[in-house]
Amino acid sequence: MSVSPMKRQKMESVLDQLRHHTTVVADTGDFNAIDEYKPLDATTNPSLILAAAQMPAYQELVDDAIAYGKKLGGSEEEQIKNASDKLFVLFGAEILKRIPGRVSTEVDARLSFDKEGMIQRARRLIDLYKEAGIGKDRILIKLSSTWEGIQAGRVLEAEYGIHCNMTLLFSFAQAVACAEAGVTLISPFVGRILDWYVANGDKKAYEPSEDPGVKSVTKIYNYYKKFGYKTIVMGASFRNTGEIRALTGCDYLTISPKLLAELSKEYTKLTPTLSVKEAQACDLEKIHLDEKAFRWHHNEDQMAVEKLSDGIRKFAADAIKLERMLKERMFSAENGK
Repeated sequence: MSVSPMKRQKMESVLDQLRHHTTVVADTGDFNAIDEYKPLDATTNPSLILAAAQMPAYQELVDDAIAYGKKLGGSEEEQIKNASDKLFVLFGAEILKRIPGRVSTEVDARLSFDKEGMIQRARRLIDLYKEAGIGKDRILIKLSSTWEGIQAGRVLEAEYGIHCNMTLLFSFAQAVACAEAGVTLISPFVGRILDWYVANGDKKAYEPSEDPGVKSVTKIYNYYKKFGYKTIVMGASFRNTGEIRALTGCDYLTISPKLLAELSKEYTKLTPTLSVKEAQACDLEKIHLDEKAFRWHHNEDQMAVEKLSDGIRKFAADAIKLERMLKERMFSAENGK
């Protein structure tokens, strides 16, 4: 339904209406998009940093990261790893100049099944932010929502006061385990769940309220609010604005620049669909998951098993591509290539 120009002037865009009910987060490493849409928080991941690091505008950050890796010395592998960590932090530090809230920085997905490795890498990233004059209260460390990742999150929160954002979350079992671990925030994926059902089922299109990803996040939100968990629910990975509208009222939503642009140009009434009051009235049973129960319940969800492993592989592949790019820049000239 089109809105007359006169009415549009008086009416807020869907994006502005959304901000009244939900904290809007930008899912990007592009500073221009952050400047344009002015989110409270921002999230990054290896794929977003890889894309941004190849843009001419950000070459100075890449050069600074390379100089840092070389300065610390060590083997080629150590220099590349240090340069990669520094690059993530440099992007995060620049993003923090543009937002009032927190930035999410991801631990290498190749550590997804290494609890101690994730704890060590998270602490290293926090130290790098500290060197840049940024306190841990402005950082969310992103960890894969494997059993090992969730337990790493438990330790980082309880023992080190490091706030965690649990990513690649597709199953209700993952969400329950994260709540029990007391992590700061979870990022349940919406669009990737939809992708799986479209690829593996007979139905190729869903109404937003029937979208499997929307239904998954709705159930998690209702469970958390009914049982008083403090962990923030941040819906992520959207394929269209309908999914976002259907989750209005969710604690946070992290949205790509493309969909932020679409929402800013839409002028229809937005009605909240999630609320604490309705969640507390839901008929849900509280459950507890130890490691054995977690692995069983998660394994029962074929979609979640496949999307978690696929997500880890893709983030790991982009981390490798980023390291290759850094290696080429760091060592090809001195090798005479």
